[in-house]
Amino acid sequence: PDQPHQNNPLLGLPIVAIETVLHFLSYDEISLLRSVCKRMDMICQRVLNQGFLKVERYHSLCQRQVKAQLPRRESERRNHSLARHADILAAVETRLSLLNMTFMKYVDSNLCCFIPGKVIDEIYRVLRYVNSTRAPQRAHEVLQELRDISSMAMEYFDEKIVPILKKKLPGADLSGRLIGSTPVAGPSTSLTTMSLLAKNTPSRSEMTKVQQQVKVNGASMTVLRREMQEIRVKQLEQQKQLQDQEQKLLEQTQVIGEQNARLAELEHKLRELMDSSAAAAPSTSSAAAGEGGEGGLLLKRSRKSADLPRQSKRLRSKK
Repeated sequence: PDQPHQNNPLLGLPIVAIETVLHFLSYDEISLLRSVCKRMDMICQRVLNQGFLKVERYHSLCQRQVKAQLPRRESERRNHSLARHADILAAVETRLSLLNMTFMKYVDSNLCCFIPGKVIDEIYRVLRYVNSTRAPQRAHEVLQELRDISSMAMEYFDEKIVPILKKKLPGADLSGRLIGSTPVAGPSTSLTTMSLLAKNTPSRSEMTKVQQQVKVNGASMTVLRREMQEIRVKQLEQQKQLQDQEQKLLEQTQVIGEQNARLAELEHKLRELMDSSAAAAPSTSSAAAGEGGEGGLLLKRSRKSADLPRQSKRLRSKK
């Protein structure tokens, strides 16, 4: 593949130069250029594989930066301004892990490359959007396109391409032969079977990758369990608050009923007082009039008794 091509001068350039030229294109366009020739297919496969690894590193860098700014308490994280950033990055992490489990097994065995370049472009778009905006939209709105594209790519890969790649695996033909034929027992057959089984055992790199994936899944499960426990605790607290509020409402209704009863009694007493005062008003006026007449007579009599000695003196003086 490194031999110069006479028809196309671009393909005659070194691989490093072609890769630098391809970096100016999107990964979707690079995936379409694989159909040009074998040399371009080999270079594009290399660029696509490197692109998936680069986007994983970029995502881990963004996630570290966001986590460094978030508070340690999970209760405070939800009200933080970077809460949506963290939710989007966590959803992208799950997508990357699914893509890694789907494609990288066959990529590591050099059977294919990371085929969906459009998925890499979409992941970059989401990460740049998260880094550039202070108040992003909700996670399901931002990741709708990424989920659709990645799910379609994984379904197509599992249904159409994986059956073909499984036949190309180093242990596929061997397993069929071992199952289909009944070899004769002997030292040579036992040695061959042991050697073939040893070849089919996974390498250390594959085992480390599987262990890392198991650790990631375990960490995500622990996080989910913590969230579930927090949600249950909050539900219990809300139920207690609702019960307390119901008790307070019952107490308030009882107090309001008692106050209404007291108000009714006071109104009844006021009516009785008003009726009694209205009935007593004419009797008091007549009594006051009688007392006024008797008082006038007494005054007249007292005045007459006071004038009698004066008149007697006048008569004496006249005589």
